[in-house]
Amino acid sequence: MSIGFTMGQGGATLADEYYKAGEFEKAANEYSKLLKTDVTWARLSRYVNSLLKSNKAEDALKYVRKQQRSDEQNRAYYELLAGQLATLRSDTTQAKELFSAALQSSKASVSKLEKIATAFNEAAEPRWAIRALVMAREVSKEPASYSEDLMTLYKATGQTEKAIDEIITTSKQSDKKEAVLASLQGFINTKDEPLVEKALYNKIQQEPNELAYNELLIWYFVQKQRFSRALLQEKATDKRLKLNGGRVYDLGMLAMNNKEYKTAAEAFDYVITTYPQGQLYPFARRLVINAREEQVKNTYPVDKAEIRKLINDYQRMLQEIGTSNKTLEALRSTANLYGTYLDSKDTALTVLDLAIDLGKTDKNFVDRCKLDKGDIYLLKGEPWESTLLYSQVEKSQKEELLGYEAKLKNAKLYYYKGDFAVSKDILDILKLATSREIANDAEQLSLLIVDNTGMDSTEAAMREYAAIDLLLFQNKTDEAVDKLNQMWKKYAEHSLADEVLWLRANTYMKQGKNAEALEDLKKIVATYPTDILGDDALFTQGKIYEERLKDKQAAMDAYQKILTQYPGSIFGAEARKRFRALRGDTLN
Repeated sequence: MSIGFTMGQGGATLADEYYKAGEFEKAANEYSKLLKTDVTWARLSRYVNSLLKSNKAEDALKYVRKQQRSDEQNRAYYELLAGQLATLRSDTTQAKELFSAALQSSKASVSKLEKIATAFNEAAEPRWAIRALVMAREVSKEPASYSEDLMTLYKATGQTEKAIDEIITTSKQSDKKEAVLASLQGFINTKDEPLVEKALYNKIQQEPNELAYNELLIWYFVQKQRFSRALLQEKATDKRLKLNGGRVYDLGMLAMNNKEYKTAAEAFDYVITTYPQGQLYPFARRLVINAREEQVKNTYPVDKAEIRKLINDYQRMLQEIGTSNKTLEALRSTANLYGTYLDSKDTALTVLDLAIDLGKTDKNFVDRCKLDKGDIYLLKGEPWESTLLYSQVEKSQKEELLGYEAKLKNAKLYYYKGDFAVSKDILDILKLATSREIANDAEQLSLLIVDNTGMDSTEAAMREYAAIDLLLFQNKTDEAVDKLNQMWKKYAEHSLADEVLWLRANTYMKQGKNAEALEDLKKIVATYPTDILGDDALFTQGKIYEERLKDKQAAMDAYQKILTQYPGSIFGAEARKRFRALRGDTLN
């Protein structure tokens, strides 16, 4: 229930026109006539105010006192007006007594309390409006009523804790969910943020079975990127309300998309252990391994023993629940682990052929497998087989995202081979792709080619660089570093020099060599600060210090330099966010 604090008045009258124009004597005269037949708060307050503005304070007081005695139905309004007049005389004690009397005169019905609450609010007495609504809530015996109105009033009177409490109460009304989230969002990253978490816990303790409160707490944890806490809450809610794991599964997917692989794996693991007969079981069974796979692949250097464990997990899963459209992705994952990390390219191709045969009714799945096969052939050093497969997918998925991906792979293939003009022609088409990610990749590679070809007739430096890029695609990191070392000595004055350092830094990171990576990144910032990679190098330094070396101060220094040295950087917003998080800020 909400009263919305509307004026409750009909169309504008002559009295209103005089009032707005500041002709208060004429306004008072007109309101006096209107009030004989129809009493509303708006008219009463404007009439009394018109008398005051016309220097007729005594007339105003006489009128209010007379009506207070004779008009029982609207008595509360006159008590409120009398209280206002007492306030003007600085008689706060009497004002308080009269405001209390107005409440007492209204407590006979919810409707009267709603009206006096609106009147108090319009009379700039929000604390008394709060009292009226709290009383109306008690009389109506509806503990969630007026929560929106009270939230507005508590905010206006600086009672933040109570305002938050009312916002959360409002969430019990399903149609108010978006408004509630928008209101709470206003407290995130402010000094009042801890009050949100505290209020949510209090509400959940009072009403443990109210799903709306649990949903809000989980939403809050997700906003703060605290996925493990969100999962704890989601699991508790699932157990208590028997929700079949659906919400836990959705949180797992959200964690995966945010690269929170550990939490994602825990979420999927919960679904498969708690609901082994559930509909989500086969999906969660694959995704729990997939999440662990992402963890392994993003921990440098990659541990081959862990890769073998993942393959065994996928194989056990396929033996347990068979191959179906729910588990076919596991075959793709297995093949790519074999080909990319264990150098077992022929095994990878065999597994992909099996996957294509089993999934032949799903065109998109078959085409994804073909792209994987193209990548494996490139790992094998058979680019002609790769381009054949990529081109098949381009044709099959024309104007589709997968088709653009295939086209990008073909462009990279020409780049690796040193056919820069052909590669650039394809990339220029892809710069208009619907996928921002593909368009950005195309833009970056196209820029690299434009900036570093045509400087010498042989394009020798660019060919060497592209060949090293291919080695990295083939996971030949040691060989790639050797070649990059040679390039750095040979082309230190070339326009590619900063790109060589950048590629070497990223390769060192893949090898888990953080000190060497930092050295190259610092060299880029020191030697080529105004080139395109300056802010990239600085931001990557910050991430190494923050995520790998746990050196808080060094990370903060790097992020701060981005804000001061590269004010227009695309990393600016993220650098500011990370800097403030490391400093422990809660203010905007």
